[in-house]
Parts: sequence; structure tokens; C-alpha cells
Amino acid sequence: MVNGAAFAETRGAGSFRKSIATGMGPAAPCLQPRFAMSLHAQLSPEARAALERQQRSSKAASLVIAILCTTLLALVMGFVLMPAFEKATPWPQAQYVYPETDEPIDEPRVKVSSTKPASPSAASANLLHVEASGPVAIPVPDNPVDSEAPFGTGDGFGTGFDDGMDDGAGPGGWTRLEPDFRKRCSKEDRIAQLQQGGGTAEIDERVIRALRFLKSTQAADGGWGTSNREAMTGLAVLAYLGHCETALSEEFGDSCLRGITFLTDKGMKGNGRLVENAADKHWPYQQAIATYALAESESIHHALGIDIPGLRGTVQKAGQLIIDSQHKSGGWDYGYDESSSRGGDLSITGWHVQALKACKLTKIDFRNLEGCARKALDYVEARQGSDGGFGYTGTAPVGNAGYCTLTGVGMLSLQMWDKGSRASVRKGAKYALAKMPFEWDSADCDLYGHYYLAQAMFQRGGTDWEKYQPMFRDALMDHQNADGSWPVPGGGNKPAAAGALYAENNANGLHYRTALATLMLEVYYRYLPTGK
Repeated sequence: MVNGAAFAETRGAGSFRKSIATGMGPAAPCLQPRFAMSLHAQLSPEARAALERQQRSSKAASLVIAILCTTLLALVMGFVLMPAFEKATPWPQAQYVYPETDEPIDEPRVKVSSTKPASPSAASANLLHVEASGPVAIPVPDNPVDSEAPFGTGDGFGTGFDDGMDDGAGPGGWTRLEPDFRKRCSKEDRIAQLQQGGGTAEIDERVIRALRFLKSTQAADGGWGTSNREAMTGLAVLAYLGHCETALSEEFGDSCLRGITFLTDKGMKGNGRLVENAADKHWPYQQAIATYALAESESIHHALGIDIPGLRGTVQKAGQLIIDSQHKSGGWDYGYDESSSRGGDLSITGWHVQALKACKLTKIDFRNLEGCARKALDYVEARQGSDGGFGYTGTAPVGNAGYCTLTGVGMLSLQMWDKGSRASVRKGAKYALAKMPFEWDSADCDLYGHYYLAQAMFQRGGTDWEKYQPMFRDALMDHQNADGSWPVPGGGNKPAAAGALYAENNANGLHYRTALATLMLEVYYRYLPTGK
């Protein structure tokens, strides 16, 4: 029999392909069965079994690979989405139902309750809750607070008010409260500070009486006053904080938090501007006083582990507005006019210096805060005359006093920024003792000027404080009303002062003078003395 290869060689490739295609030719009867067998071959049982095993192995491998790929994809997606999930899963928040109205808050209700947080401590913690029936912009604080966290032992405001809050964390991870605040928070410590400063325990009782009056006159929306309400509310909040009355306080906690909420809400709606009527050229007073109150609120509540929503951001924007609105003179002027020829005055500037210091102590990042403060202190010192008194727009007195009623403003401004040892402060103290009396029933009843001077002389300490403090202390103690407020001062005489809104015989004047008098009596423990 001739094989295909030999046949191809003898007959040619073309004839070979033709014979396969047609099945004809001499070799066709032999070759056709062979090619049919190769095209329709059947697998042996052993080969078929091996093939099936291979198919099963391939399917299993494919399934494992698919599972691994799916798992890997899930891990990658989880890693990417986890931060967003954490941000979207805050502490449970109180629920609000706001009426569809722009009416002021009718009955904001704040309560402090106790519960046990799951973290960071198993100890009992205080949770703040707010129920508001009006359209406020900020939510309610609902953070866990370790009520057993100890206070810190740092220097606080001690050396020129300049050290601020300690960064060390206490139990539960909260920043510890510094000694300047700690001295306010214990009645025993307050009494000790009072006695050390020449006061008595009765002063603390008078302060509490005054705070109860403020609480009784708070409006339904959380604010105070009938005009200049942001400033009036800021003064009340500062009076609370000066006695260490915070949002957690048993008696005054609700009122304190509502006041802070009132101001924070204004700032959130105004993008840092804390007043509604910016057309009034006096609004820088309100901005500075309210910022001062909110910044101190932030420092104290942050130290206690309380995060009041919206507060920190409002302080940042409000403080930055103050910095950005400084006049080139270094002071601040009416309406924040940065191009005025007047260049501001010491009365407006004094509140801004206090607000800047409170902002610094929050540890919030402000643009150019230090440079702004330096320019402000240069402005303050330039207002001092050769006799030691601090003037108004220049070195001369303002008003009908015949002496520089703003001397305490200049002294305290420098002391708050660690400049208390300067000769200008010593000269100011000597001037004040010689020319600034305080008598409730006479024209020399300037609560505004002595609000500053009481703090400045306390910081001076020594013989300066010994000579000065009986004047304001006895006058305030002798004239406080039974309800905790103070009557109109002056004995019918026009106060010798740069401004005397506190002497108006109306609800706003009553609130203003009561707040100023309360802050003056708190001077014994509101800030630690810095020395000369």
C-alpha cells in the first residue's frame, strides 16, 4: 500500500489535495478511511476522565480567583469610604422641630442631665441638651464630659495673662482646666482668693445675688437688654464665666448656655459679624464685647470637654473680623472706618484689646493676631500723657471729669499682654490713685472707667491695690439692691465719664451697670494677679 507522503511525492501536491477533496484517484480507497478516522476520533475512557478532572480544576480555580478579587475590591472600597463614614456618624444629636416662621425663639429650654458615655470614660458624664422652639442656626452640644476630670496645674493667665490653656490632656482625653479658671470654680478657693485680696466671703454672696438678678431678666431668646443686645448679652455671659458658671452649672447652666447660643447664632448667621444693625456706627463696641465673651466661653468649655457646636468657628470668624478691621493707627474706630482721620479712640480700642487676648487663649489660628496686638499696644501707649493719665483720642481727658477717666483702660490693656512692668503702667497707677476717686452718690461714679481700673489695680497688687480697693468695694457693697441689681449712681449728678449709658434710668441701664458692678466684684478671683 502506498502512503500519503509517497503518493504526494510521486503525483505532486496538487494532485494529492485533489484526491483528498474528491476521494478519487488510485489511492483513494485506501486513504479515505484513514482521514475519516482522524477527523472523528473518539476519546478513550481514561482520556475523557482526565479531561473532566482538568475542567473541574479550572472551574474551581476560576471561582477562587473571583472570590479573592471581590474580597480585595471590598477592602479597597472600605478603606476609601471609612473616613467619610466616620464623619457621617457623630454622637447622637438632639432632634429639633422648628416652626416655619422667622419669629424669635419663644421658649428656648436648656437642661443638664447625667448619663454614662460609652467613651472615653466609664465614669458618669454630663450631657447637654437643648430644646428650641425657634429658628436658631446652631445645633445642641451633646458631647460626653468626664465630670470627675481634675483641674490642671499650669500657670494659666498667671504671668501677664499670657500662657493660656495647657495642652496636657486629663482623664478621658480632655484638656485640663487651668488655675486661673480653677480659682473661680471652687467656693473655698474663691473665699481664699477674696480674703487674700482684702475682701470678705460676703462679696461672693453679693456676686451670686447679682447673677440671680441677671438670670431673672434674661429674654426668651437667650439675650439681654433692650438695645445694644449683643454687647449686653456678652457682659452677662462674662459675668457668669467670671464666677465659673458654665453650661454645666446647676443653677446658672441653662441661662449661660442660652446666652452663648444667642451670640453664636448671631455670628453664624452674620459670618462672624455679631450684630444685626451694622448701620449703627457704634457696632464695633458690640462686636468686641461679644467676641470677648464667646472666646472666653470657648476656652473654658473646651477645657471642660464641652464642644458647643458652632462656637469655635464663630470665634474664629469674629476675631478675624476684628483683626482685619484695625485702623492703620493701631486703634479701632466707629463703624470700623479704616480710613478715618480720627483714627479711633481708646474706649473702643480697650474692648478690642481684651477680645484679642481672649481669642489668643483659644489656641485658634488667626491671621496676624500678634502683629495686630503689637500695633494696638503702641496705640494705647501713645494715648498716655506726661502726667501718667491715658486720654481718649489723644492724651487729653474726655467728658466733664477734668481728669483722664480711661487711665484704667490703658493700664489693663498693657497688663493683659504681659506689659505690666512697664513704666507707663506704674505712672498710670500713680495718676489714678491721685485723681480718680469713686463715690457712688457723686459725679465721680464712673462704673465704666473703674471696671477697667479695678482689674488693673488688682493686677498691680501691693500698696496700690490696698489703697484703691476699699473705694470701689465699699461703694458697691453699700448700694446693691436687695434683688441683686444696682440703682442709678450719681446722686442726681451727671457722671464724670467718657460715656454713661450705665446711669440711664431704664432697663438697659439697669442691666449694664449691674453687669459692670458684678465683674468688678469678681476681680478677686476672675484672673490670677500678674504682679507689678
